[in-house]
Amino acid sequence: MARIATGSSAGRRGYDGLVHAGSGIAVAEGSADRPGVLPARASDHGTGYLLAAAVPRGLTECAEPDGRHVRLSLAGTASRLPHDLRPADVDDLDGYDPAPWLTGTDSPHGSLRHARSPMGYDGVPPAWGRPPGRWAADRAEWLA
Repeated sequence: MARIATGSSAGRRGYDGLVHAGSGIAVAEGSADRPGVLPARASDHGTGYLLAAAVPRGLTECAEPDGRHVRLSLAGTASRLPHDLRPADVDDLDGYDPAPWLTGTDSPHGSLRHARSPMGYDGVPPAWGRPPGRWAADRAEWLA
């Protein structure tokens, strides 16, 4: 269903920085003396987030004849960053209400407010099966 593309440089260390140089991010964020960097590995993290969003979306479309196929790459994500993202206008945020996308859950850490489950099709529970845990406390594994 999903595949992260593996190009000729995919296995090289520092690949995210190379992608930023090749996409123009290093020039846009830099100065005349040195290339710039973003405060985070935006293409790396962004590609991971896109994949994390694409897989559940693909599951909602698995009943379609062709299903959903996703192909992502760090270079593809980085090439979109300078063009598709602009600084938010603070005035535009005044009317934004995140409440429809949030829920509350009791946990061992008290009451938590967090994002609702992204899944929304017949047969899927309307809430997560368990509350969010402490940062880095859970093993990376699929739960039944």
